Amino acid sequence: MAMAMTHHHNRESSIDKHLDTGKYVRYTAEQVEALERVYAECPKPSSLRRQQLIRECPILSNIEPKQIKVWFQNRRCREKQRKEASRLQTVNRKLTAMNKLLMEENDRLQKQVSQLVCENGYMRQQLHTVNASATDASCDSAVTTPQHSLRNANNPAGLLSIAEETLAEFLSKATGTAVNWVQMPGMKPGPDSVGIFAISQSCSGVAARACGLVSLEPTKIAEILKDRPSWFRDCRKLEVFTMFPAGNGGTIELVYTQMFAPTTLAPARDFWTLRYTTTLENGSLVVCERSLSGSGAGPSVASAAQFVRAEVLPSGYLIRPCEGGGSIIHIVDQLNLEAWSVPEVLRPLYESSKVIAQKMTIPALRYVRQIAQETSGEVVYSLGRQPAVLRTFSQRLSRGFNEAINGFNEDGWSIMNCDGTEDVIIAINSSKSLSNSSNLSTGLSFLGGVLCAKASMLLQNVPPAVLVRFLREHRLEWADFNVDAYSAASLKAGTYAYPGMRPTSFTGSQIIMPLGQTAEHEELLEVIRLEGQSLTQEDAFLSRDIHLLQICSGIDDNAVGACSELVFAPIDEMFPDDAALLPSGFRIIPLESKPDSLATNRTLDLTSSLEVGPATSQAAGDSPCQNARSVLTIAFQFPFDTNLQDNVLTMARQYVRSVISSVQRIAMAISPCGSSPTIGPKPSPGSPEALTLAHWICQSYSFHLGEELLKSESLGGDSVLKNLWQHQDAILCCSLKSVPVFIFANQAGLDMLETTLVDLPDITLDKIFDESGRKALCSDFTKLMQQGFTHLLAGVCMSTMGRHVSYEQAVAWKVLAADANTVHCLAFSFINWSFV
Repeated sequence: MAMAMTHHHNRESSIDKHLDTGKYVRYTAEQVEALERVYAECPKPSSLRRQQLIRECPILSNIEPKQIKVWFQNRRCREKQRKEASRLQTVNRKLTAMNKLLMEENDRLQKQVSQLVCENGYMRQQLHTVNASATDASCDSAVTTPQHSLRNANNPAGLLSIAEETLAEFLSKATGTAVNWVQMPGMKPGPDSVGIFAISQSCSGVAARACGLVSLEPTKIAEILKDRPSWFRDCRKLEVFTMFPAGNGGTIELVYTQMFAPTTLAPARDFWTLRYTTTLENGSLVVCERSLSGSGAGPSVASAAQFVRAEVLPSGYLIRPCEGGGSIIHIVDQLNLEAWSVPEVLRPLYESSKVIAQKMTIPALRYVRQIAQETSGEVVYSLGRQPAVLRTFSQRLSRGFNEAINGFNEDGWSIMNCDGTEDVIIAINSSKSLSNSSNLSTGLSFLGGVLCAKASMLLQNVPPAVLVRFLREHRLEWADFNVDAYSAASLKAGTYAYPGMRPTSFTGSQIIMPLGQTAEHEELLEVIRLEGQSLTQEDAFLSRDIHLLQICSGIDDNAVGACSELVFAPIDEMFPDDAALLPSGFRIIPLESKPDSLATNRTLDLTSSLEVGPATSQAAGDSPCQNARSVLTIAFQFPFDTNLQDNVLTMARQYVRSVISSVQRIAMAISPCGSSPTIGPKPSPGSPEALTLAHWICQSYSFHLGEELLKSESLGGDSVLKNLWQHQDAILCCSLKSVPVFIFANQAGLDMLETTLVDLPDITLDKIFDESGRKALCSDFTKLMQQGFTHLLAGVCMSTMGRHVSYEQAVAWKVLAADANTVHCLAFSFINWSFV
């Protein structure tokens, strides 16, 4: 193989071995310079232009063509070697930085272990000490945070004191042992990992931590992360009200932030914080933040009327420059989201550090890595679009969907009265503009506004990632092509039409055209083409295809606590950068399961038997999908003209109800457990208590009221349990304790309370009644205990999600045990119930 010596600045000679004689051939500096000029202009070996340049260069005429070819081959080899050497140097720098990060993390963990050992020894010693008050005082001093609210936050000196205190607390969390960090489930560090992720264990609020290496300079990273709405999809608004220098080269800002609510069932959150940016002595850049408390803090009450004020505990970003370029980032997020203000079934979303990690901490690190890769040219997108343009499309889809779910009055949304048995919320926005540019020709100013139909529901035993993948790949199973066609036509100025005016059929063909994906493949951006054909002769040759811009995220089964979304919007086939978008879609958020122990050791509890499958050797707690719950939120937006508002409203409500029904059917079909516990009971032959309780309920009803609860032909053998479970009335049983809790509910009862069998024992009787209902129950309780039963008049009760449920009549009776003397529990039957 030909060999060559390295030359510098094109002015040194070089040597190659002759192909035929094997002798070395020396090139003069002038010949090397000429060859370099030819190579720079025509690097491709088969270029005719290269041959022409060689012929036109007299100094190369005395070199054999074969030898010139060898020189070019060696030149390419040298260039590849230089590129590979440069790449290896970059990789080596990254590995060195990552190794340093891992060593620091190991040191921190060793300190944490030492601290835990000391604390364990201390607690053992205190257990043998009579004076328990000393222990309480010690514990309090260890966890109490400084009361920054007592300082004067209205002058720079007071704010600087708070800022320095915030910095110290943040650094103790980012690199110290102030928080007991444990590894994030499903996020094992390794060569292919984005970084190191951890969540808090038993600390105030919820907290998550991330650290990793990014190929950007610290100032650029800080600029990106401080612009929270650009990467945090749940951030609606961030306003800097005041900014002034801190006197030490840093800056202090007073920031007001609003966050979207993830569902329709709970209000959004806002924060009033101090943000401190400074540089440490070692050159590290820090951006730390904490909430400011006190009356009247933040913007006016009117602007925050639809928000619940939450708290940011000392959090932020520590960005350290690396030798040779790049930075090491430490991210800490610790929040108190005021979980008390949401329905009990949703509290896991506000009390889970895993959720904060997946929604806020991990996306922050992923986003800066994404920007770094786009800057270096590592990311390639389709259709010739710039990465920033496609990223903007994803952000607009996500923001539009969040705005539809939240429906803030400030944005022009107003709630309309909803009737019917299903709780579908209808909101109208008459001031919403769909145009994203100053070009009025692309706007929809002639429309009456936008109507949104939305709802939230509880799913059980269906992994969110599996359901979203199915909805994405099988749109025909739940969508109506004519509704998609209506929305698409409404986005074209001058072609507004109500569904059915131009009959179109869907051929069933759905083509997914990928546009791009994030670096870690956690989100996909794509165009969906739905092929349609006209049903009228005069339009037979016109294209009826529909194009949707769509993002799909959360389809990784191993992402613990991650939200899964499928959001889409009709778009013109030309796909302009300033296209108007009206997003609709689905969001599925997993709820953390309760410990299996809560569902066991229940005596005479029908709940436990219904959770047990057919008689097998497997314990109920071993089921892979037991306690798997999630909240599904659906929101669909429809533009309308003023004179068609009522028609569109009716269509929207019916369509969303149809989609809900389809999703429920799909969820049952794809559940990994086969038939879901919500479909029907699965009594175990080895658990006779379930059947016994079912007989007691029916026999006591007949004894007290003189009539049968179930049909006479349904009273034989095990069919009692099955028919009681499938009874159309909501039947509930509660214990006879000082605070009665529910121990059984049939399927209708679970639906009415919007809960699951696992969570049922956590619901007390008084929680489902309002004040008037509790008074009515108290007045009839004496009658119930004396004569054994009572009839309750029509009224309203409350589901666990805070929804009102009306019933025409209710019956309460004492459930007697086998001896007919012992009262086992109280039973209630709610007749003809419905959501209002």
